[in-house]
Amino acid sequence: MKRRQAREIAVQSLYQMEMNRVSGRAAVDAILEEARQDNELNLDVNALGEIEGFALELVEGVASRREEIDRLLQSYLTGWQLERLSRVDRQILRLAAYELLYRDDVPPKVAINEAIELAKHFGTEESGRFVNGVLGRLMREKGGERG
Repeated sequence: MKRRQAREIAVQSLYQMEMNRVSGRAAVDAILEEARQDNELNLDVNALGEIEGFALELVEGVASRREEIDRLLQSYLTGWQLERLSRVDRQILRLAAYELLYRDDVPPKVAINEAIELAKHFGTEESGRFVNGVLGRLMREKGGERG
């Protein structure tokens, strides 16, 4: 559950980074502060630290490889342009692609399932199916390639 919360924070942070042109650390801090004020995270200090740490790893990882991830995603968006997608779907795809390609501690199916759940939570009615289609194709064609 902590990793799911960290992914939610990561998606929100990536969205905020794109909208407001802020750094990953500032975005994660802002999202966590808002969650604390709204009392959304009813966690002890250790759990909060784990969530914050993982969210920051994800955000910084996506940010450091964003151009590469975007080029790759674009090749899997048949009939779509990445910049024409909703901002939420774009951030979810970036996060999941990062986890699929660069995180050995996240099984590919978990990365895809988590992305689908994020899309259902943050996106439109169609987001979950769309994200599943793009990431499923990426996983099939890239196989076990990481790094």
